[in-house]
Amino acid sequence: MSELVEIVDSLENKVSKLLHKMELLHQLNAKLKQELEVQKEENEIQLKALSEWEEKYDSLKMANTMLGSNTSKTEAKLKINTLIRELDVCIAKLAD
Repeated sequence: MSELVEIVDSLENKVSKLLHKMELLHQLNAKLKQELEVQKEENEIQLKALSEWEEKYDSLKMANTMLGSNTSKTEAKLKINTLIRELDVCIAKLAD
């Protein structure tokens, strides 16, 4: 009978330890999920900033081209033609 009691006590201890470990893992999981959300937000902010800098870079590059830089006159002409086409589409829509 005492062996049975010892086995039950041992099982209770093991179950208690497992429950404690499980609780710790749940807490760790919640913490990691929160950190992941923070990292996702920071990543999104950085992607927006990168996009803004790329737009600024493109604008500066276009301005440099229009000021007479010989490096990309063709690119400037293509951009101007694209803008003119977009304006023509807008004017056509307004005329309807």
